[in-house]
Amino acid sequence: MSRSGPDEEILEPALAICDAHHHLWKTSAVPGWKPYQLAELLSDTSSGHNVTSTVFVECLAGFRETGAEALRPVGETEFVERTIEPHRGKPDVAAAIVGFADLSLGARVREVLEAHLAASPRFRGIRHATNNDPKRQVPRSHHRAPPGLLGDAAFRDGIRQLVALDLSFDAWVYHPQLAEVVDLARAFPDLTIVLDHLGGVIGVGSYAGRRDEIFAEWRRRMDALAECENVHVKLGGLHMELSGFGWEARREAPDSGEIAEQTRRYHLHAIERFGVRRCMFESNFPVDSSACSYRVLWNAFKRIASGFTPQEKAALFHDTAAEVYRISPVRA
Repeated sequence: MSRSGPDEEILEPALAICDAHHHLWKTSAVPGWKPYQLAELLSDTSSGHNVTSTVFVECLAGFRETGAEALRPVGETEFVERTIEPHRGKPDVAAAIVGFADLSLGARVREVLEAHLAASPRFRGIRHATNNDPKRQVPRSHHRAPPGLLGDAAFRDGIRQLVALDLSFDAWVYHPQLAEVVDLARAFPDLTIVLDHLGGVIGVGSYAGRRDEIFAEWRRRMDALAECENVHVKLGGLHMELSGFGWEARREAPDSGEIAEQTRRYHLHAIERFGVRRCMFESNFPVDSSACSYRVLWNAFKRIASGFTPQEKAALFHDTAAEVYRISPVRA
């Protein structure tokens, strides 16, 4: 489903990038997606931008097929370790790993988290996707989370285990759920929360054709979330069908100028409210490749960030992700 797009010249080719969010899979949990493994990722990261490291985020890949049900997600961390083992040098692929554990297990999730930590020294945290549209216009998360899970007592007992082990929590919600993330962040001020995909802006179904109205609603919710200093934001993910720009349905893929023009206000508002030390650009590949190529995507991000200082760009494209996910220098 990846789009090749226009053959653009690389903007600011020396700018160091930590790709804060990508996936790897032999078989996707989403029908229609081809394998996206090390070779495909390296083809994208070597397309011209200076990608020095990446962050792998869970996608139901490589789960164990036997053994205790709760421990099966540890197979994904093991899968990533096997995948990156042959690779040395630039970029440092999966320099940080965000896996999955069912936090609704409560205190019992401790065993799962410790197994992830034993499986990889790069393991940094959990994403338990809870996106659930109250209007049922788009599918709920791949973890089939029920409504209101972020406030569930057992789930929060699981969150306490993350805090105890100094692990982060990636939050994948839709924009109408952002108040739930605010409540979670206030309840656990010592928890590092990373909001995926700019808060999951919906632009399809009954949300279609209301872009300015939806933007205003999203902005109000993001403003409230920005007051929670333990929350960071991944800048990206707007290129999925979910957001309603329709790029995946076009015969010709958009260029970086068009992408930047249509998504700029979301990125710049998040940066304005959260600051560069709490924002990080992400590719969300291969999912966002249905809209454009890796080369074009990062050019669009660079266009959006063109007005920032070199120090601010360093934070947005590399340093914030490296700090949040505690990424060490590239392996020798």
